[in-house]
Amino acid sequence: MKKTIFYSVFTFLFFTQITFSQVAEDPEIKKMITEIKAENLEATVRKLVSFGTRHTLSDTKSKTKGIGAAQQWVKSEFDKYALESGGRLTAAIDYFEVKADGKRINKDSQLGNVMATLKGTDPNDNRVLIISGHLDSRVSDVMNIKSDAPGANDDASGVAAVMELARVMSKRSFSATIIFVAVVGEEQGLIGARHLAETAKESNWNIMAMLNNDMIGNSLSSGTNLRDNTQIRVFSETIPFLETEDEAKMRKATSRENDSPSRLLARYIKTVTEQYVDQLKVKLVYRNDRFLRGGDHTPFSQNGFTAVRFCEMNENFDHQHQDLRTENGIKYGDLVEFMDFEYLRKNTCSNLATLANLAWSPKAPVNVGIEVKNLSNSSAFSWTAPEGKAPYGYQILMRETASSHWEKTFFVKDTKAEIPYSKDNYFFAIQTVDELGHASLTVFPVPIR
Repeated sequence: MKKTIFYSVFTFLFFTQITFSQVAEDPEIKKMITEIKAENLEATVRKLVSFGTRHTLSDTKSKTKGIGAAQQWVKSEFDKYALESGGRLTAAIDYFEVKADGKRINKDSQLGNVMATLKGTDPNDNRVLIISGHLDSRVSDVMNIKSDAPGANDDASGVAAVMELARVMSKRSFSATIIFVAVVGEEQGLIGARHLAETAKESNWNIMAMLNNDMIGNSLSSGTNLRDNTQIRVFSETIPFLETEDEAKMRKATSRENDSPSRLLARYIKTVTEQYVDQLKVKLVYRNDRFLRGGDHTPFSQNGFTAVRFCEMNENFDHQHQDLRTENGIKYGDLVEFMDFEYLRKNTCSNLATLANLAWSPKAPVNVGIEVKNLSNSSAFSWTAPEGKAPYGYQILMRETASSHWEKTFFVKDTKAEIPYSKDNYFFAIQTVDELGHASLTVFPVPIR
């Protein structure tokens, strides 16, 4: 049982005890992290590469080559994990039809996302977490369905991470539901992710967070030859795609351009990663994705869900979307030999720390507000306890307005508090926390008078 250590600072408004908090690590999460193995990730990547090409429109009949064989193998692995899950994990291929578009889909086709669902154990908790990598691969010509397209890093690395997490996490019980998915059609226009996001919206899924992993296993850049296996980039949108007029007014009134739900999720990822994963820092990138590229988190953002992209720190363009060849002494192609599996292991552990903490966390506080009715050099907050299991307490997070990440944390037991820091000089957020330190996503306060 993990103990939470609190250092008392002062008693302030409402006789509420406010403390700086230092939360010990959950030993079960640490144990799961030790179960993530670089050799398992490498074996999965090599198996995926062995299918020759995994182009979305490639062979669906062969048992050894093409996208169909890859789908069936991933599904069979999920089925193996399900046997050790006590009935909580189920796997399926979610087939759907797409019409020829005259662009990257040249014929009417049946596509399929491979999904494993780890059902939450709390019948009163409908929260859903989604983690994805894309199964399909390509070479230089996006319509070439015949040539070998290993796709070792792009994106067997993401699929391997998803599968390894399903293997480890399915042996545990979580309050919230976790969906592990290998989507297809990414290289043809984010088709599989868009289908899943639209299905989730139509079905009113309560998606707490969507984590997209696309190219997380290479540590050496092209051009600069920089090698860095100690940082992972997390991309997050600035302004929500479906922001309403009222939400836009509130954003402008509170200057919360850097505090969209996705950006708050990115900060959460940074916090738990740097708490649980050795020798890995999260680089917060304040844009939805890279120039000239896109990822499977985007359809989720476009449908109003909180979604981010994990991507390696240094990309090597010689090993992305390339025909296999050697020119001027340079070997091109997305091959296993160019990957860093220890780096991939750490990035997989970052996802694990995020998913486990969120899936075990209490629900987030509601009606979170900051008082602005008086001129004051302190900041007063109030909120409402969430439905469901009562939280152990709450954390007030604080950072200077020019800072990218939270700098100070206060722990309180009540649903109101005041701290001696000016609301004019800092940004704040509130989250719930349980006895083991599992924290909800943070909620940015709105002004109350």
